[in-house]
Amino acid sequence: MDLPFVVATLTRRGLLTPGRPSRIAAQLGALRKWGLSLGGELRQATARNPDRTVVIDEEGAELTYAELLDRAERTARAMRAALGVRAGDRVGVLCRNHHGLIETIVAATLLGADAVLVNTGLSAAQLATVAEEQRLRVLVHDAEFAERVVGLPAEVHRLDERAREELVAGASPGALRPPERDGRIIVLTSGTTGAPKGARRPTPHGFGPLVSIIDRIPLHAGDRVLIAAPIFHTWGFAALQVCFALRATIVLHRRFDPAATLAALTRQRCDALFAVPVMLQRLLEVPPPDPRPPLKVVAVSGSALPGGLAPRFMDVYGDVLYNLYGSTEVSWASIADPADLRAAPTTAGRPPHGTRLAILDTAGEPVPDGAVGRIFVGNEMLFEGYTSGATRERRDGLLDTGDLGRLDADGLLFVDGRADDMIVSGGENVFPSEVEDLLAGLPQVREAAVIGVPDPEYGQRLAAFLALHPGETLDPEAVREYVRHYLARFSVPRDVVFVRYLPRNATGKVLTRELRRYYT
Repeated sequence: MDLPFVVATLTRRGLLTPGRPSRIAAQLGALRKWGLSLGGELRQATARNPDRTVVIDEEGAELTYAELLDRAERTARAMRAALGVRAGDRVGVLCRNHHGLIETIVAATLLGADAVLVNTGLSAAQLATVAEEQRLRVLVHDAEFAERVVGLPAEVHRLDERAREELVAGASPGALRPPERDGRIIVLTSGTTGAPKGARRPTPHGFGPLVSIIDRIPLHAGDRVLIAAPIFHTWGFAALQVCFALRATIVLHRRFDPAATLAALTRQRCDALFAVPVMLQRLLEVPPPDPRPPLKVVAVSGSALPGGLAPRFMDVYGDVLYNLYGSTEVSWASIADPADLRAAPTTAGRPPHGTRLAILDTAGEPVPDGAVGRIFVGNEMLFEGYTSGATRERRDGLLDTGDLGRLDADGLLFVDGRADDMIVSGGENVFPSEVEDLLAGLPQVREAAVIGVPDPEYGQRLAAFLALHPGETLDPEAVREYVRHYLARFSVPRDVVFVRYLPRNATGKVLTRELRRYYT
């Protein structure tokens, strides 16, 4: 990424402001010595603003940057001394959003160990599989997950919150040196259709990744940010990285509750909210506070924005919504700003600076504007492969996202869904997401999901699952007629199933495998 653009963006976002020479020197020294790992980012922020509050959580913790670094260092020394954790080992973290989660991840990187971010929605059997496949040496977990970790392999050390606190309190003094290798962050894929896979995230080698994001999403140094997205997910973890780089104050709640979130945004005077799309839907279901939270940015990612959600949210909270499309494997691909979302509410936006995006056919050739093809992305933070040794297809330095999409004449990206979600019904290609967006616009519908199911005559057919707002009713034939009015005949769902709620994982993605059980 070109240096003038980096400098201009960092200046515009308040990161190159004057300061005490001794602190700036210490900040640069921390970056030079520790790099841009999460531990290095925390060290540079501490060097510059040691007394600034870094995290406020609902457990009552309100830690400064210096206090958080001290706790993370004590955690690291304790894990090394008591549990033998060394560079290259893997530390599992099964925690909700609170300061202990952050301390543990930072501690692992300070030792050069890999932190495996474990989805809080996994079952006991899935946890045991993850522990074995990821070769965990330690699993740090919240007390609420005690019953789920009973079946882990005997060689895995298990630390609940109380045990971790005892280790930290008893940690011996002593300075930590930069590890012989960078500790990696391993994020588990969402596993909506199968077992989660571990994806190795690279350590940034410069300011390019940060600049790519904050150029399009106007976050500033010292902002106050509520991270509602789970930090074990790529988007929540990205928010944590950005906040450390910005020397921001982070507000955390263990669980998302719309009323509590709105109250915290107002009480803590938050400038920004990081969330997943379903959280916006929940926020709109409770009365907005008066006055409104002083939000300048609401940044969402993790799943597609349902049709109509973006303008409805901005009508209430202002034109502050930014939608990032990406994945665990490619990090980011495009960002839609409020103007993009007003013009085209379902768009994924445009590639940010330093990102290449191409829509390719099955032979790897570019398709014309408006034509659907496979989405390939290139940027500085493409994943390093799965921990199993597998990877994704690459073409000319671009990585396959696994999604299908198209670019319009103005360069806006539209994502049609996963390549393996597209169905062929009676010889016609059908994208369930197009039908989902249409059905989500019905006033009676709270949320909608459309999937392909086997059909003896047509090969496959569409089935629509609808959760309605309380007190609302819909007739299945009326739903089919509504789709028939707007879309082609082969897009009409043969089956319309009404459910109380859609099954979702902890990041808000619909678990399609649970819906398919209706047909097994």
